[in-house]
Amino acid sequence: MAPRRSVLTLIAAYLGLFIGLVDANAVNLALPAIGERLGGGVTGAQWTIDAYNVTFAALLLTSGSLGDRFSRRRVLRIGLVAFAAASAACALAPSLTWLLVARATQGLGAAMMLPQGLAIAAAAFPDPRGRARATAAWAMAAAGSTALGPLLGGALAETVGWRWIFWVNVPVCILASAASATHLPDSRDPDAARLDLPGQCLAILTLGATTLVLVEGHDWRWQQTTLVSATAVAAFVTFLATQRRSPHPMLPLDLFGSRQLVGALVATFTMTFGIYGLLLVNSFAFQQLRGASALTTAVWFLPMAVVYLVVIPVANMLARRSGPRLPMAVGLVLMAAGSLLYAAAGPHAAIGWLELSFVLAGIGLALTTGPAVTLAMAAIPVRRAGMAAGVVNLSRLLGITVGVAVLGSAMSIAGGSAGVRAALLLGGLCHVVGALLALRLTRTPAPAPTIGKESCHA
Repeated sequence: MAPRRSVLTLIAAYLGLFIGLVDANAVNLALPAIGERLGGGVTGAQWTIDAYNVTFAALLLTSGSLGDRFSRRRVLRIGLVAFAAASAACALAPSLTWLLVARATQGLGAAMMLPQGLAIAAAAFPDPRGRARATAAWAMAAAGSTALGPLLGGALAETVGWRWIFWVNVPVCILASAASATHLPDSRDPDAARLDLPGQCLAILTLGATTLVLVEGHDWRWQQTTLVSATAVAAFVTFLATQRRSPHPMLPLDLFGSRQLVGALVATFTMTFGIYGLLLVNSFAFQQLRGASALTTAVWFLPMAVVYLVVIPVANMLARRSGPRLPMAVGLVLMAAGSLLYAAAGPHAAIGWLELSFVLAGIGLALTTGPAVTLAMAAIPVRRAGMAAGVVNLSRLLGITVGVAVLGSAMSIAGGSAGVRAALLLGGLCHVVGALLALRLTRTPAPAPTIGKESCHA
């Protein structure tokens, strides 16, 4: 493929990913402003994030399979239309309930468009070198959205209002749809399985019930908590049973026979668990405890995004030269160091200490993101690219959903500075556990001992 054409293909493939992640990062900075206008407090903020992520995560694998079965480009374009319409509905929201329904619909659109971009790119660049470049471009798109999202969210919330965070999505989605029509080759998997509707329904029930109990459970009576928790567990066990028996499972469990893939997914889950929890916690810590504006908060948070952009090409180069295992684990350790430093210093500490924690987190995020995706995509055959992209993104979204729910609830229960410290401590510990598990799971087994001739003739 010619260089100019390959660049246009990657831009068209990842523009949907870019705007989806920009929106997710921008909304974090606007949560206090949204709460002031629509109410809901910390719990409302958690649902503003997780209403999007629950539908996104629950529908992601089915959307990836739809693209594999019918047309990845077509599903991508339908997702862009749904995301644009839902963004307009978010911008017009007169109440928190309206906003949450619209955010859930945004999650549907995002679930349809995000896995298709990575799958189309993987199919368009089938050779290992081309796939590595496509994966690096994916990581750069994610990096750019991480850098731009908070700054855009803070600037818009501070100037023209938080509703414009959603309005700006509409023209970008129109542009992405036009670019996909002219610059994206269509692809599909001729052997793709039929849709697994029972599995899809059970996945929605599992994620919805789990998020509900994590976000709301601390305010319930124990009977309510027990009932909803039991529902989540029963739905998950039934989901696993149906996936084992189904001839066309939504989530083929044989994928998890690869220790390399499982290690990459553990790293991705723990990465987003901590980093998106940090974004939520920091937004409230700076704006409510320190009295900073949304724009000031975004500017103070910018060093993390800048070092992420600078380091991620280096991280991808290291992964290509020495393998993704070590950079991925070191990245999680640095993210843990950033969260634990912030927790030790506290939200009222001198800004220099907090900036250092952001820089450590940004370097760690860069070292983890690209290598984890590279490892996961390499563990699955090209013909299952849609499923591979779906599983990678699913682990990201589960980390975000659970991280926002758990760390937001920890912050709400303890309250004030103690709540911020507790949430950051939990996030840091999760990164440490993720690093240890990823190292263990991705370890190359020792070669079998060679049997000498004497042994053969014994």
